[in-house]
Amino acid sequence: MANTNRCRAILCVFLALPCLVAGQEGRRGQPLPPNPLPYDLLIKGGHLVDDKNKIDAVRDLGIKDGKVAAVAEHLDSNDALKTIDVTGLYVTPGLIDIHTHVYAGTGERGSYAGDLSVYPDGFTLRNGVTTIVDAGSSGWRNFDDFKAKVIDRSKTRVLAELNIVGAGMRGSKYEDNLDDMDGQLTGEKAKQFPGVIVGVKSAHFTGPEWKPYDQAVIAGNLANIPVMIDYGARRIERPLLELVSTHLRPGDIYTHCFSGLRGEQDPQTGLASQALLTMKKRGIYCDVGHGGGSFAWTVAAPIVRSGYLPDSISTDLHVGSMNNGMKDLLNVADKLMALGETMPEVIAQMTSHPAHEIKQEQLGNLSVGSVADVAVLSVESGRFGFVDMYNTKMMGTKKLVCELTLRSGKVVYDLNGISADMWDATEHSADDRQSSRWTTFNERPFGATHGQRFPPSTPVGQPVPSPRK
Repeated sequence: MANTNRCRAILCVFLALPCLVAGQEGRRGQPLPPNPLPYDLLIKGGHLVDDKNKIDAVRDLGIKDGKVAAVAEHLDSNDALKTIDVTGLYVTPGLIDIHTHVYAGTGERGSYAGDLSVYPDGFTLRNGVTTIVDAGSSGWRNFDDFKAKVIDRSKTRVLAELNIVGAGMRGSKYEDNLDDMDGQLTGEKAKQFPGVIVGVKSAHFTGPEWKPYDQAVIAGNLANIPVMIDYGARRIERPLLELVSTHLRPGDIYTHCFSGLRGEQDPQTGLASQALLTMKKRGIYCDVGHGGGSFAWTVAAPIVRSGYLPDSISTDLHVGSMNNGMKDLLNVADKLMALGETMPEVIAQMTSHPAHEIKQEQLGNLSVGSVADVAVLSVESGRFGFVDMYNTKMMGTKKLVCELTLRSGKVVYDLNGISADMWDATEHSADDRQSSRWTTFNERPFGATHGQRFPPSTPVGQPVPSPRK
């Protein structure tokens, strides 16, 4: 009799096994159960700011299979596996930072192709940033290593501007080496990775020659991508006005535009110099590129308040800037708002504008069919100090805070748990078997482990099991 009962028990386990496995499929990388509903995830009640689509109003956002499926004034929660209520918050496309340094992991000291760079995921997703561009840390000689070490391993979408110096951004010994500046080889390398290498960078050059910039333009023409210029040391032999008048092309990018170190400010009026005005006239983009030493209140305040606005906001993220005045992308945006820019203006400068500058128009918007990279932001009111490169501060009254970030339709950062169930809830707010469709986080392991700390539960709408005795 005992053997018969044991056999029946074993048979029951085997019969139940397919159901148990099916419930775990999404967690183990196996095919998920189908979702017959219109949406996997519904972001409901937020104020949507989408510059490309000219939306600045309360809208619901439906997401399916990692893409935006619907944008409307009202979408039904019953049509989604999971609904996140973001009433009172702002919903924007995932933010884009086109000037960062993330070629970490080589072990090289004092190098942006090494210890001065940071791994991206620790500094992006928590700020609503879903796409970054590494600005010249690698050149054509070491891009493959950068791609293998960082680009291919990151949740953040990591793109690159290839340094015109073949060895990359590794200090003056390399960056002043005119013999390693080859527009042909740089352009050919960029053509091997379209949509990943999205620009050419010249940076930190201290010599009087024009070669770095002219070779960068050769590479840009070959690969049909823009050139970004960090103008390095100020030299009378190569004035900024001449650079933007005759050497750069419409569509190229001048970063560090509010540093005041290389002729960006008119010394008599304090306003935008003739070089900056020429940039606007010719269609060369003004990028903030805050960094550790490229944003001064005495430069930015009079220029921005006069109506000369940057085209894009970026950080120049690296180990020095992030612990200095720069902090992060939202902090830089806060500074522009302190100077009078509106919330929609700074959002555009972190979404549709940078996407356009790097010719990646599929990013930086929430059009139906686009990738569902999303930032959910709150705006705190108070009295806040914002610090520049000289450790002087301006006080502001508004501060942006990232509450939630989605990457390809899935939650990757959640500051206050707005996507999470309460710890003592007796029901899931969504079918946990389908959770990997809308989040990268673990759902509560109801019944999944021995000695569980959570009460037993079942998906909403299913019979609740009897309490254990």
